[in-house]
Amino acid sequence: MSEPRLTNRKLYLQRLGFDAPPAPTLETLRQLQLRHTGAFVFENLSTISGMAVPIDLASIEQKVLHDGRGGYCYELNKLFFTLLLELGFDAKAISGRVVMNQPEGTWTARTHRLSLVTLDGVRYITDVGFGGMVPTAPLILDTDAEQQTPHEPYRIEKQTDGYMLRARVAGEWRSMYLFDLQRQEDIDYTIGNWYVSTHPDSPFAQRLMVARTGDGWRKTLNNGSFAIHRIGADSERRELTSIGELIDVLTTEFDLQVADQPSMRQGFERLIVPG
Repeated sequence: MSEPRLTNRKLYLQRLGFDAPPAPTLETLRQLQLRHTGAFVFENLSTISGMAVPIDLASIEQKVLHDGRGGYCYELNKLFFTLLLELGFDAKAISGRVVMNQPEGTWTARTHRLSLVTLDGVRYITDVGFGGMVPTAPLILDTDAEQQTPHEPYRIEKQTDGYMLRARVAGEWRSMYLFDLQRQEDIDYTIGNWYVSTHPDSPFAQRLMVARTGDGWRKTLNNGSFAIHRIGADSERRELTSIGELIDVLTTEFDLQVADQPSMRQGFERLIVPG
């Protein structure tokens, strides 16, 4: 069975700064990943509003390329994976277990989508859908050495049951997610997405999460807490105390088109503590 094809690859590439399909090289992969995290926002507006999150390719293209929205790993990494295949990359869809901010040794659900890419016999993981700590460069799989990116350094540790991705934040190595190399199919992601978007214990149904990267910075929004994290400098933070402030930040800081729908407004009301 053939993979679905992008219907608007030209627009997608233009959003990433390419006028023509680039060659499937390591430099192309680096540029694609860095630019993608800046151009397409990680966000879960739909889940906190109780809306369905379809992850078929046509729905993702419509939402991300035409409707002025972003998405989370099942959307952004699906779109990116499809582009990689169409550009001629040797790519495989895999998955992981998010353990960020969890006690060491925690074993969480398999709810994160990412990709494995092989170039000239070297294996890399590439990920454009991991929120405020998304790696902004592909990472070599088969080394435990520290790897630099345009943002934080990362490293990958081989473990008994797979691999652990860690990032160095504030001088310490913090766990991001566990993953293995088992090939995943659409049905695997459909099950994970159903849990992420609908289960009452899912963080995506409880908390607004928005993130974007740029040259030397990351912007994050967690419920009403907005922050700009600059490399080598203190973070700038402020608390949003009204729905108007929240919508303004979503549109001006993250370039999102926020529909004024009752369900979305009700979702926002649960997150904001009035000033």
